[in-house]
Amino acid sequence: MAVKVRIPTPLQRLTGGKEEVEANAGSVIEIVTALDKDYPGIAERISEDNKIRRFVNIYVNEEDIRFMQAEETVVNDGDELSIVPAIAGGGRE
Repeated sequence: MAVKVRIPTPLQRLTGGKEEVEANAGSVIEIVTALDKDYPGIAERISEDNKIRRFVNIYVNEEDIRFMQAEETVVNDGDELSIVPAIAGGGRE
């Protein structure tokens, strides 16, 4: 069994249009690095210097990794990792 990784629409062009890919278990940053081998360019959009970019939110089983161990959060087989770009919101009326 592997980790299910949900890919946001803006990054799906790097995964050949796939909304979901699989990765081996490991820390969040290890998974991001491994994804880059299969989908070149994805890591640079998600991370910088082995840290998740601040405008990218990552959830493991719907838990925000910022409230866990951040990039070092361990993701186990069968878990789900979701990559969610932050959305800047609204204007004034």
